[in-house]
Amino acid sequence: MQINLKALRADVAQLRKDLAASRGKRDFDHLRKMERWGRACTALGYATAWTCPNPLSAFMLSTGNFARWAVVTHPISHGAYDCIDEAPDRYTTRGFAKGLRRLVDWMDWIVPEAWHEEHNILHHYHVGEVVDPDQLEQNTEWIRNSTMPMAARYAIIAAMSAVWKPVYYAPNTLKELRQTKARRAGDSDASEGNLLKLRTWTPLSAAGRELWFQCWLPYAGWKFVAIPALFTPLGPIAVTNVLINSLFAEVLTNLHGFLVITPNHTGEDIPRFDSKVSGKDEFFLRQIVGSVNYKTGGNLRDFMHGWLNYQIEHHLCPDATLLQMQEMQPRVKAMCEKHGLPYVQDSVFTRMRKTLDIMVGKTTMKRGFDVQAEVPDCEQVA
Repeated sequence: MQINLKALRADVAQLRKDLAASRGKRDFDHLRKMERWGRACTALGYATAWTCPNPLSAFMLSTGNFARWAVVTHPISHGAYDCIDEAPDRYTTRGFAKGLRRLVDWMDWIVPEAWHEEHNILHHYHVGEVVDPDQLEQNTEWIRNSTMPMAARYAIIAAMSAVWKPVYYAPNTLKELRQTKARRAGDSDASEGNLLKLRTWTPLSAAGRELWFQCWLPYAGWKFVAIPALFTPLGPIAVTNVLINSLFAEVLTNLHGFLVITPNHTGEDIPRFDSKVSGKDEFFLRQIVGSVNYKTGGNLRDFMHGWLNYQIEHHLCPDATLLQMQEMQPRVKAMCEKHGLPYVQDSVFTRMRKTLDIMVGKTTMKRGFDVQAEVPDCEQVA
């Protein structure tokens, strides 16, 4: 396929320039509106959770929890609102979830600094590569290459999807942060990824205590002890009902996140890359061909997808606001058509099916993307 990588890079650069110039109060107002939607879900969930264990309360609590991560934390962590004058520091990378503000902004299984390292840096700058911590085909080789019957493989994935955030994502992001700090300090243990990962599970090690006291205990103590205890004046049954609904909501949050996050870069029609990116021109190409969109458009649909249905736009312009991703989507799609690039977009359920096929070993991802173009001089992706 003949593609002018320099022209593609120029178009992306112009897109980024236009977004930076147009970002303003309306973007921040839109974020606050979506934030209120999430908080309303949480409030309604707790307002009814004490009455009895029920799917409505659990669903509302789950939706509010998911929105806090995907709709609010995600764009803020990428600096989408850093340059908007009307945005207070708590909505920018300067202040969001820093120090004690973590209790208010994003009390989650995942340490904000660890997620920044794992997601914003390692994943975004190495999408589809061996070093991409979110390369799903690579991460599930133990299932793909196993001798287990297919039913057992699906059962393991189903069980994992219900608890993947505390069991996989929290320890893995912390491991990546720890390894990065070790590399920067010149520690020879930085390459011992498997050993470091195993250490995180036992509180007898320093790494394990970090996982317990920074990830698991704070979140579990807040969600499953402190908040239910607030309903003590309504009686022990009310406290128990809130606890049950909170646990049910946690499972739903994990399932929701698994559904909209894992398929973003996976499928037999999506390439992965065995080599490092050769420069900024190829970097933007990989962000497009290595990502997939779901159905887009409308605040309600986008809210339920956590704006992860704009994955191509997000990877080209990580600091785009929620509103900008909606508005730039037709332009990015037209840009892909102009340069002869695939713009993969399916329903999230179609992409989940393709992802499961990869995870259980039914299909295999493509290797690389065939481009007949003059490759520019190697540049460091900034």
